[in-house]
Amino acid sequence: MSLTPTDQGRQDHGDHQAHPERAELHKIMEEMVESGFTGVTMRVHDERGAWVGSAGVRELGGSAQPPTDGHVRIGSNTKTFTATLVLQLVAEGRIGLDTPADEYLPEFGLDRRITVRMLLQHTSGIFNFTGEYYDDGTFVPGIPATPAGREWVDNRFKTYRPEELIRLALSKPARFEPGTDWSYANTNYVLARLLIEKVTGRSLAEEMRRLILEPLGLSETLLPDTDPEIPEPHPRAYYRYEDAGREETVDVTRQNPSWISTGGDMISTTRDLHTFISALVGGRLLPAPLLTEMCTPHPKVGYGLGVFVQDTGESGGTVITHNGGMAGHAALMYSTPDGSRTLTAALNYVDDAALSMATAFHQATQRLVKEFFGSDRTARTDPPTPAR
Repeated sequence: MSLTPTDQGRQDHGDHQAHPERAELHKIMEEMVESGFTGVTMRVHDERGAWVGSAGVRELGGSAQPPTDGHVRIGSNTKTFTATLVLQLVAEGRIGLDTPADEYLPEFGLDRRITVRMLLQHTSGIFNFTGEYYDDGTFVPGIPATPAGREWVDNRFKTYRPEELIRLALSKPARFEPGTDWSYANTNYVLARLLIEKVTGRSLAEEMRRLILEPLGLSETLLPDTDPEIPEPHPRAYYRYEDAGREETVDVTRQNPSWISTGGDMISTTRDLHTFISALVGGRLLPAPLLTEMCTPHPKVGYGLGVFVQDTGESGGTVITHNGGMAGHAALMYSTPDGSRTLTAALNYVDDAALSMATAFHQATQRLVKEFFGSDRTARTDPPTPAR
């Protein structure tokens, strides 16, 4: 493994001595690769400046490292972008945060108690269309498009419309009464997408460009909708399954992401994710009262409106974060509330139905938060798939 030059142009020749203050981050990336990740790219910004490093390889069987500003499917980080967009429309007076979602989307017959706020905070109780795990260990499957073996691999270019995902979810019993509990559900954010499009009369991509991407100059961030392509440069994503007793590993870098929609379909880079999270916490995207609402955590899990608010365990410190994965690609996004420290990362790996990388993912994010943000507590993250 070697490290890239930093944004300040300082050269690093791949040894721990070049930037000794980053040696531990260097070591964590190496250990992530040893734990099973194909490749890792990390970007940090703090009082010492900017630093970018990479470990592992861009593709299985290759020797080239992951590109330091490569594109990856960012999974559930899409939710933070989408929540920000909804809140911007709240600021414009076009959406009411505590208005029943049914007033905007009457065609679905939603429970009138479900508000826009509940969608953004995952307190609606609506069934998760990618499947629900219950406390007793049972799993109720959702759409067959959820990565779960050869069936998904064979149908990974199929198009699902957002309305189809919503109607599937609403055909299942609600998990709980609206507002009485918390449960992570991709369905909430597909409803948020449809709400944005209904209110504005424009596509989510058009509104995202108007309010977030163009103002921040996020030229490497895109909403693919049904497009299976991902811009170069990028690391490769893989999926593993068993077929007739044999293990098969397939390159799934190209796939139609409509099966997850706004639950996790966006593409970005570590640089653009840094710019976005810095602007968000820095007050460049939302008025202060709405940013405060966004970063006010639910007492059960510390989830605000599209972000996790994690206690670092250091004198009451917190980080604002969201992580997520998308069938062989994953992204991390962390910032202190004042934006003075950010950490973003892109990962490529071999996914499977058993989520065999989930433990390694969780342990790595714990270590990263502890090392870079001084935490001695467990990090709250999504496993590396938006479907669970």
